[in-house]
Formats: sequence, C-alpha cells, structure tokens
Amino acid sequence: MIRPPSPYPFIDAVAGRTGRVTLLGAPLDRTGSFRPGCADGPSGVRWASENLETYSPYQDRDLEDLDLGDLGDLPLDGLSQADAVARIEAEVGALLDAGTLPCVLGGEHTIALPIARAVLRRFPDALVLHLDAHADLRAEYLGEPLSHAAWAYHVGTEFGFDRLVQLGIRSGLRDEFTLGRARSRHFAMDLTLPDAVRADLLARPVYLTLDLDVLDSSQAPGTGTPEAGGPTFLEVLRLLLSLRGMSVVAMDLNEVAPPLDPTGATSAVAAKLVREMVLAFGKG
Repeated sequence: MIRPPSPYPFIDAVAGRTGRVTLLGAPLDRTGSFRPGCADGPSGVRWASENLETYSPYQDRDLEDLDLGDLGDLPLDGLSQADAVARIEAEVGALLDAGTLPCVLGGEHTIALPIARAVLRRFPDALVLHLDAHADLRAEYLGEPLSHAAWAYHVGTEFGFDRLVQLGIRSGLRDEFTLGRARSRHFAMDLTLPDAVRADLLARPVYLTLDLDVLDSSQAPGTGTPEAGGPTFLEVLRLLLSLRGMSVVAMDLNEVAPPLDPTGATSAVAAKLVREMVLAFGKG
C-alpha cells in the first residue's frame, strides 16, 4: 500500500510501512454538523506526538518495544462519501488480513462505520466499544446516512445493536436515547461498566472507537461538536487501562480538529491517548 509521505511520523513509528500495530490516517471531513476541521486531525496528532516521549509512566511500557508502522493518510479527496467509506473499509480490511492491529486517526466519526464493517465481517462475534459524547444513532443526518451522527445506527442495523457498548453518551435526540437504552448492549452517560459487560469485552474481539469529544469540552476544545459534562483525560485513561486484557483487533481516535484549537492542546491530548491506546492494546 503506497501512501503520501507523512511529515510527522507518530513518535518513532516507521513511516511508509506496516508493523504489528499500524497507524493510518483517514482525513474525512464532510458531514460535520457544527464546525469543520477534523480533516487535519491525523496530521495534528502526528505533529503533537513530536513532543511526546515514547515511554508511558502510566503503564511502564515504551513504544520502542513495539513494532509500530505508519502508512500516512488515505487519499480521499475527489471520492464521493460512499466511495471514501468503501476505501476505508478496504484498507482496514487489508491490514486486518495482514495480521496487524490498525489504529486509524480521523477524520469525522463516519470512519467508524467502514472500520466496524471490516472488523465484523472478519470477527463475527466482535463487540464495538464506543466512547463518545454523542449517541450517533440517527438513521441519517441532513439527508446523509453515511454521517458522523449515524454510523452507530447502521452498525446496529447491519450487525445487531447488541454489538454496541456505548459510554460517555450525553447528547442526542430523545429517539436515540430510547433506542440506545433499549437495544445497545450497554448505554451509559458515564464510563461505568457493569461486571457482565466488562466480562464480555474481555472475552471477545473488540473494536475500540474513541471520539475525542467524549472528554469534557474544557479538556479538548478543538473538536467539531464539543460537549460539557464529560470525563477528564485521566478518567478515560483509567477506563482504558482497566481493560488492558481486551483483545482489541482495531481501534481509532477521531474528531480532532486542530484549526479549532490554535494552542495545540487538543492535539496533544489526542496524541497522548493514542500512545496509551497503542501501548495498552498493541502486541510487542
């Protein structure tokens, strides 16, 4: 797979090739409902990673001990929304088939639909762990079904809503909350996991999708649809580290919009979360 060279490889990732863990940018930014800018998310996360150490004191693990590659960004310009979604699914599927753990940098949260399709068509018993401020359970948004506000609904209709474990959800239509509470495997406004759901996550393959706006808006203002009332960076990190035994087969971090935070703080938060996700769930 040939990619444009990345000006900022993620910390010490080897640019232009795969590894046991492989980063891939998906700079999709077409259906945002409030503020655009997440097309620059992948480059912003890589840029911020230049200021990160490879070592995590939270985990006593180091990226230097991992085989980490970075393929750069998928070229999505000029494609329709449907074709862009298909391209992301194909590329993530190829990485899964090659035995690597894809870590996709978004981009709008629509990227989760093709990633979920690639995962669930290869791991039929997989669960989707969804951290987000928004339910994303609309059938369409402004006439577009392939939307950041609709991806979880389509995963549910295609593969079953009981695949969805949704945490941090504090914004959405009444109908979305009704649907999530009734049919998702777990649907919570906070990060609490019942013991039975935690056991399920630890027993089955998992696709982890983290929308940065799950964080309180004071922690990550540079995102398209910030929401007050969310958890802190450390609260999200504690949840992730409590699940280190999960068999994560794909993951992403999305909705980082560097132009909306000229301080660079949001990109720094995102890059640190990516480092911790890679170290928590990547294999050496």
